[in-house]
Amino acid sequence: MRFGSKPFWVLALTVNGALAQSAYLVSPAEMQASMAAPPRLSAKAVPVKDAPAIQVTAPVLPGPVKSPTPITVKFLPTAPSNIKPESFRVLYGSFEIDITKRLLNVAKVTEQGVQVSEAALPSGKHKLLLEVEDTAGRKASRLVEFEVN
Repeated sequence: MRFGSKPFWVLALTVNGALAQSAYLVSPAEMQASMAAPPRLSAKAVPVKDAPAIQVTAPVLPGPVKSPTPITVKFLPTAPSNIKPESFRVLYGSFEIDITKRLLNVAKVTEQGVQVSEAALPSGKHKLLLEVEDTAGRKASRLVEFEVN
């Protein structure tokens, strides 16, 4: 597929079994560069006390991921705080490309989490950084790495 003069991988997401919309994820060059990039340096930090947790329940990781696959993410806040759905972000790959808007076109984010019935992903290695904040201002992040066969 081409967008302008550049080819793009397509992330085709379906909701309730029907194709909802295709979302451009990254170009093949960006995907390959992300996979080849050295690990980013990051400061070690102590997790914020009582910060929410992000749990990925589907696909089951670690393990093989086939395309298409369901994606289910649950948010686990610490009472009495709640999750602020509008704070949800998804960053792709080593260069942390913000793909949040692309996913929001086909998935709804609630205080409980995010669910996509089927996500068609290109073969290869993928890295997603999921972020969310609670009503007390505490931020949670979860790095999810998987390979699509």
